[in-house]
Amino acid sequence: MSRASIHRVFPLIALGLSACASSTLPTPDPQQAWIDVYATPGQTVSATRQDGQPAGDARYFQVAPGAHELQVRYQYEVNSASRDGVSESMQITCQLRVSYEGFVAGQRYRLEVRPLVLKAQGYLFDAQRRLLARAEVLRCGPI
Repeated sequence: MSRASIHRVFPLIALGLSACASSTLPTPDPQQAWIDVYATPGQTVSATRQDGQPAGDARYFQVAPGAHELQVRYQYEVNSASRDGVSESMQITCQLRVSYEGFVAGQRYRLEVRPLVLKAQGYLFDAQRRLLARAEVLRCGPI
């Protein structure tokens, strides 16, 4: 690719990336609880279901005060050695569910998911990083 071609393509790439980055979150409703979903950079966690219904936005949950069941999809990559000693990359996908009875309006929470060998673990924290609940792993495996 010529230098001139790169200079023509680069602005398009930058524009595309800035459009993704500018997708801002809505202002939290003070009458509801807000739950951020979080995974380490390079891993993906998405809100999938809220009380058995599809989640409205994969980046967070916003729920009425009280008890709720939340599900997330978590993806991460692991390296495994093959028989010939060459490292191979494998994508692991997990479904996790967390139930909590005490969501409070106007409060922020964080559902954090981490890898655990070929499984995952998830934790619900309040704004002061106090552990409120542990997630249950529904299923995990390579895709």
